Amino acid sequence: MRQHSGIGVLDKAVGVLHAVAEKPCSLTELCSRTGLPRATAHRLAVGLEVHRLLTRDTDGLWCPGPGLAELAATANDPLVSAAALVLPRLREITGESVQLYRREGTQRICVAAMEPPTGLRDTVLVGARLPMSAGSGAKVLLAWADPQTQRAVLPDAAFGERVLLEVRRRGWAQSAAEREPGVASVAAPVRDGNGSVIAAISVSGPIDRMGRRPGARWAADLLAAAEALHKRL
Repeated sequence: MRQHSGIGVLDKAVGVLHAVAEKPCSLTELCSRTGLPRATAHRLAVGLEVHRLLTRDTDGLWCPGPGLAELAATANDPLVSAAALVLPRLREITGESVQLYRREGTQRICVAAMEPPTGLRDTVLVGARLPMSAGSGAKVLLAWADPQTQRAVLPDAAFGERVLLEVRRRGWAQSAAEREPGVASVAAPVRDGNGSVIAAISVSGPIDRMGRRPGARWAADLLAAAEALHKRL
């Protein structure tokens, strides 16, 4: 579930943007994804289209507009900026794919990623939305999430509350073939200046290389990278 600002029309407009970002959609599909009445969804989508935040493709479906890319090009994200300095070293040390995830509601979003130059790799594209129900990054983000989010995710998760308690005690999480068959990963929390967990940094790759207990090999380096991000924030 997304955060609400208390400004109804703004929250609805942002909901429309997120719905269209999932996949280009018709008005009927937009109503289904947002739960908005048809007239409201149409009015907001047309308004966002005027501001070039939405556009329509050749099939008449709404999709993200060029205005979003123009705004993003001028945005300054301290976390992503810090990741650009820390992730290359982590990739060099591990020789595996590295990612940085933020939580949004009951999903996690990849906000930064780097892959090894050669060999098999676990490719996660920047902007990809993954479930919070499997994988080491999901465990880390859910371990420090609010109780409401935990209750929403855990019934369908590949792990239980006891695993989250262990993640909080140990300070990192690992997984093997949870999110994708043949893929293992290890993740650690990234904290802001106030000590709150705002992201998860992860190393992932083939189980044949990472092993079924990748934390034994890479947890220390991952925790060091997470601390480096914390200091830069």
